[in-house]
Amino acid sequence: MAFPVNANHLTSTWLSSALGVEVRGFEVEYFGEGAGIIGLVTRVHLDTAEGPQSIIAKFPSPAEENRAVAATYDMYGREVNFYKYLAPKIDLRVPDCYFAEINPQTSEFVLLLEDLKDLRIGDQVTGCSVADANMVIGGIAKLHASTWQSTQLLVSHNNPAQSAGMQGGFEMGWPVVCEQFADLIPPDIKDIAATLPAHVPSLLQQMCEAPISAVHADVRLDNVFFGDDEIALVDWQSVCTSAPEQDLAYFVTQSLSDEVRNAEDWVAVYHGHLVDAGIDYSLEQCRARYRVSAMYLLCYATVIAGTLDLGNERGMQLGRTLFGNSMRSLVELDAFELLA
Repeated sequence: MAFPVNANHLTSTWLSSALGVEVRGFEVEYFGEGAGIIGLVTRVHLDTAEGPQSIIAKFPSPAEENRAVAATYDMYGREVNFYKYLAPKIDLRVPDCYFAEINPQTSEFVLLLEDLKDLRIGDQVTGCSVADANMVIGGIAKLHASTWQSTQLLVSHNNPAQSAGMQGGFEMGWPVVCEQFADLIPPDIKDIAATLPAHVPSLLQQMCEAPISAVHADVRLDNVFFGDDEIALVDWQSVCTSAPEQDLAYFVTQSLSDEVRNAEDWVAVYHGHLVDAGIDYSLEQCRARYRVSAMYLLCYATVIAGTLDLGNERGMQLGRTLFGNSMRSLVELDAFELLA
């Protein structure tokens, strides 16, 4: 089936066919600064007598360098296949998917998703409360417990493209963050941090040894919608199998302010949710893999802060927030010892 590859290609006829309802007309709303780094995210207001009054339509990024990042990790394919095959099987709320298709030869894709506008979206730069953090950690624990030791339909995070991409991305981004965000890098760890690419294969191997689960792999506040008593996660472009602590470490070490991060023993809170869900897993192993994951995830912060075309002021603030939170967290964990 032919499909539009950007919002300008949408038509009432195609939307009617994709949604299974008559769409008499529509209006595309483009989101503000910072929304959609790897993919272009729009809201489409529909003139229809039945069905949703608005949907989210997602397309490839208009920035060539961001599309290149997506192609390296098959991010568009992962998200389309997630909504097609895996979303109905996990114990965590995600947007309903009305249409999902991709051209594997060109990586052009389109997703039509439920509009979660009635929920409160998180903000990476602003941060969140302790109560919100508890809700997110409880949510990702449900995802992990419901896919514990499952490998179906998902690629391992420990794969050649991931390893090479993180090594190369860090090497490109590190000089940039050293120049732009020098105030965030403690002088005594600058040299040892620069050796991270050499340790990426070992860190990935440790993270992806059993037990593993499905992980979202991009759990940051910009991807979290908050309801009264549950969260919904969006942006499943990085979904894979890995240590469940990968999601926990990314959220805690790069999304939480220092005050919120230090308000609770979040690893113990998370582990308690797993145990309550019937998972037989030691807290000691959970803590060890959390630390390894946090160290590896400095690659993420460096790639975002140092190599992506964020294109706007808020995007740069996002990079600074991720990188600064990560650095302070790693110092608190004494995680650079893993690179010694």
